[in-house]
Amino acid sequence: MSLRLGDDAPNFKAATTQGEIDFYDWAGDNWVVFYSHPADFTPVCTTELGRTAALKEEFAKRGVKPIALSVDPLTDHHEWIKDIEETQEVKMNFPVIADHDRKVAELYDMIHPNATTKVTVRSVFVIDPDKKVRLTLTYPPSTGRNFHEILRVIDSLQLTDNYSVATPVDWEHGQDVVISPSIADADIPAKFPKGHTKIKPYLRTTPQPNID
Repeated sequence: MSLRLGDDAPNFKAATTQGEIDFYDWAGDNWVVFYSHPADFTPVCTTELGRTAALKEEFAKRGVKPIALSVDPLTDHHEWIKDIEETQEVKMNFPVIADHDRKVAELYDMIHPNATTKVTVRSVFVIDPDKKVRLTLTYPPSTGRNFHEILRVIDSLQLTDNYSVATPVDWEHGQDVVISPSIADADIPAKFPKGHTKIKPYLRTTPQPNID
């Protein structure tokens, strides 16, 4: 059964390039980006793992821990990491799960038989500190992921969890946001002291509330 938004992210124990982990214990109170790779020693995956390592500070300032998965064994992972560090000019700083028996991949529905029966597709899960699935993305094996978009969604989720707003089309951090329709016009000044613009009765915008 596939995971849907709001579902509990399944817990698991697994061997990784940074040792054995219990997923829930490893995640702690952090957000998590959990994503899968079709196989080791593949070109697109090499660039993705390198990009994740390079984005260490961007993930850290959002309280996010990345973790990846491939169905290849741990010995292959360690050899592949040498290539990643050499070609992408990074130091690997997050774990890669060795899922040779595909238990975790099947738990998270990362294998799509109509696409490929042997390896995972490019799945992405954003999981919040309550271990709830907040975002799912599925790319075909041939298409590399857009980590700018993954960070953008995390920014939106963390903002909208704490304020009665939504983020409009193509929103980027620092841009205006949409006030929730559940907020009455009379209550807006107290909740959003930066001011607002009323475009339509149901479409009201305000500067992003969690930045100065």
